[in-house]
Amino acid sequence: MTSRSTLPRVAALVGPYGSGKTTLLESLLLTTGTIHRKGGVADGSSVGDASPEARHRGMSTEVTVAAASYLDDQWTFLDCPGSIEFQQDTYNALMVADTAVVVVEPEPARAVMLAPILKFLDQHAIPHVLFINKVESAQARLRETLEALQAVSDRPLLLRELPIRNGEAISGFVDLVSERAWQYREGKRSELIKLPEATLSEEQTARQEMLEHLADLDDHLLEELLSDVAPPTTEVYDNLSRDLERDLIVPVFFGSATLDHGINRLLKCLRHDVPSPLVSAARHGFAEEGGPAGRVFKTVHAAHTGKLSYARIWRGEVGEGGTINGIRPSGLFTAVGASLQKVSKAGPGEVVAFGRLDTVNTGDVLGTVETGIIPWPTPLPPLFSLSVHAEKKQDEVKLTGALAKLTEEDPSLSVEQSQDVGELVLWGQGEIHLQVALEKLRNRFNLAVAGHRPQVPYKETIRKTVSEHGRHKRQSGGHGQFGDIYVDIAPQPRGSGFQFADTIVGGVVPKQYIPSVAEGVEDYLKRGPLGFPVVDIKVTLTSGSYHTVDSSDMAFKTAARIAMTEGMPKCDPVLLEPILAVEIAVPAEFTSKAQRIISGRRGQILGYEAKDGWKGWDVVSAFLPQAEMSDLIVELRSLTMGVGTFSWRFDHLQEMTGRGADKVVEERRAALAAQ
Repeated sequence: MTSRSTLPRVAALVGPYGSGKTTLLESLLLTTGTIHRKGGVADGSSVGDASPEARHRGMSTEVTVAAASYLDDQWTFLDCPGSIEFQQDTYNALMVADTAVVVVEPEPARAVMLAPILKFLDQHAIPHVLFINKVESAQARLRETLEALQAVSDRPLLLRELPIRNGEAISGFVDLVSERAWQYREGKRSELIKLPEATLSEEQTARQEMLEHLADLDDHLLEELLSDVAPPTTEVYDNLSRDLERDLIVPVFFGSATLDHGINRLLKCLRHDVPSPLVSAARHGFAEEGGPAGRVFKTVHAAHTGKLSYARIWRGEVGEGGTINGIRPSGLFTAVGASLQKVSKAGPGEVVAFGRLDTVNTGDVLGTVETGIIPWPTPLPPLFSLSVHAEKKQDEVKLTGALAKLTEEDPSLSVEQSQDVGELVLWGQGEIHLQVALEKLRNRFNLAVAGHRPQVPYKETIRKTVSEHGRHKRQSGGHGQFGDIYVDIAPQPRGSGFQFADTIVGGVVPKQYIPSVAEGVEDYLKRGPLGFPVVDIKVTLTSGSYHTVDSSDMAFKTAARIAMTEGMPKCDPVLLEPILAVEIAVPAEFTSKAQRIISGRRGQILGYEAKDGWKGWDVVSAFLPQAEMSDLIVELRSLTMGVGTFSWRFDHLQEMTGRGADKVVEERRAALAAQ
């Protein structure tokens, strides 16, 4: 057999946290001769996880790009973060991959953790194979793991090889297409051996299952099986390659990245079965003919090189000194982890980093934007937030610029200047996600930044109508100040906002001063008697008096504030807390846990239904107080194997009374007193 493509191809390594993707990358790079000794995640010597934040935490926090060569075929491996909090980077990398290697541990209970990744792959028709890692420590039979994985995969899983066992340990494998057997050897390539007689029966059964799955997608193969005709090996290989290219099947392999078992077998599958980048380019909507074209999937603001835009070239050739999107890059680089090597040109299929494409963002097309190019995935919605500020006051402007660079690198980060509470709020996918962002601010931008739980934007309103008199009179050496008004302060229906009116007759308050009364009222409403912004009230100016010399806009504005200050405490003020409409998505086995989370957070369950397009998942709808949302994603993930998530939107304000309300008001008064 020969390789399916002579053009460079890209394989993304994806899977849940702890599945061993970064160790697998080390094995792939060692086997291909890219590195001469394996590094380790624990001691920070691996090619992947090269950033200070990744090494500090012992986990991938961003995509690692590594170019390699195997049997004269050029490859780029993209080692993607396993934590669901960094999934935006994973999704971005998958959008330029020819295939994904989905790495999973041999634990049936953890199979559900693959659901979000597999769903994304199928939604975008990205060919993928499964690699069951760590088989040397497997507690469950491979068949049990496969059944659990099939339950979360919409595509049929095809076992491509059968384990050879020495007692309970897996000592080798049988290829179910060629029907040849190999024995694992520590530190060496596997050795071809005679097919063990003890596995013959099981091998025949497994091979027949594989062929039947393929026959479901091919009438000619089905006719051969029904006629008891053994299909030629080349036909089986052709079916596997074609069906993988169309994302109709998921071949399954197994091995050990730690012991380098099964790595050559995986590389051979990639070499023979993964489609050409020309096929991937067509899937993304790039025409075969035309000028150079590519797409940016990763942006990095590096300390020494400045902005780097990692892109997959889909068509044509780009060269050093040329322009792309009207910009002349400062350089063109290939990468093996943190190590960059300057190159003079790059062609179809290659992954390169462009230096200083300042106006180009992740997801942007390089070259002419054509009709039919598929849209880039929408950034993941925010789930967790921190109020952030620079520890040194003089760094506040620098902080704003640094945050802009971080959000450019990671579109699932966003920054909001909260008008309600006057805080700079950083949004992301979880607590670790935001803590890593703060570490990047310290490590890369030399910014000491503090983060804390954001304030809840409480409001207040009133329950009673009150008439109040406001009079401002002051004499001085020259003109005095005089403003005199009567107002009615009344509650309005929830959501009505603020309304100002007047019923002045006879000019007791001249028309030119009425807007100043309204301005004074609005100024007061920024902080009511409970200490929060006031909403849903109507203030009507009913009467008053003025002085021809001493009255002024400022005097009537002050009189309005006096009337509101005196009258509002008499109107039976009440605290309002924001209520969010929340939809929590979980596997059906965790639905009851999601409901208990809602009940434990003062929420109101509205119901649940099956999640559209997600086999075995439910969506629970509820109303939840915003005050109860700060760590919802943390608890939800801890109770759902990390896969539970939610969406939210503001719905309404709701009266809050009792001890909870008293505590909120006391804390607010203490905070205002400390200012």
